[in-house]
Amino acid sequence: MLGVTGAHLYYEVRGTGPALLVISTGNGDAAPFGPMADLLAERCTVITYDRRGFSRSPQHEDVPDEERVEVDARDARALIDHLVGGPAHVLGTCSGAITGLALLARYPDRVRTLVSHEPPLTSLLPDADELTAFYDELYDLYRNSGVDEAKTLFKDRMGLGETRPPKGMELPPDKLKEMLDRLRVNQVFWFEHELRSYPNYTLDVEALRPVADRLVLAGGTASREDVNYRPNVALAERLGLEVVDFPGGHLGYVTQPHAFADTLATAVFGAE
Repeated sequence: MLGVTGAHLYYEVRGTGPALLVISTGNGDAAPFGPMADLLAERCTVITYDRRGFSRSPQHEDVPDEERVEVDARDARALIDHLVGGPAHVLGTCSGAITGLALLARYPDRVRTLVSHEPPLTSLLPDADELTAFYDELYDLYRNSGVDEAKTLFKDRMGLGETRPPKGMELPPDKLKEMLDRLRVNQVFWFEHELRSYPNYTLDVEALRPVADRLVLAGGTASREDVNYRPNVALAERLGLEVVDFPGGHLGYVTQPHAFADTLATAVFGAE
């Protein structure tokens, strides 16, 4: 555990060699990245962690929702400083990709390469107002009808696709139960504190321009028609970059961990 202002951060470290920090998704939990991290540990030091307020990272002070992205970026910087002592490669996916973009924009000296995998940063899109209205509707559905009904609508609209790991890569039954118990609690925290604020985050695109050569905008080959693919396309146009194909859909790191790990290693360490 690492103590930071207002929270303690649970983290896990695997492997040796150059450091890769993995910033978790909207479920906030490190465990879904475990199989992929185990594969990558043969090539690098993989750091996974639960974001503050989720799972095993207790938050001792409330953070205003509109400040959560910046606070998450500070937490990522703190982990890099504590565990690496210099710049690290970073993978962020979903909400974690938004945190990663904020980290690169605000603390570029801490990032060697950022792989930003399908950040749901709908504030970058021309139909941002329509999507903001959808998130407001989804929040109301959650408050009035509960998590399950709201989660079903969310998955249908966002096209999350397959969510299960391949055979042989599943967590042991006891670890799976522990993770699912944590994720059920995390869903409430996410609906309350991230559902609306993260997609509406105002990214400092100009701060990314001087360090765009360190940025890999990743999109799933199976999610090109989905909402979560589009923000990276918009960002690529503004920064003169291309979206790089990664295996699977929005959860490719879970459903295709071998291929995802190989593609990630090539993107991050290919030139080393």
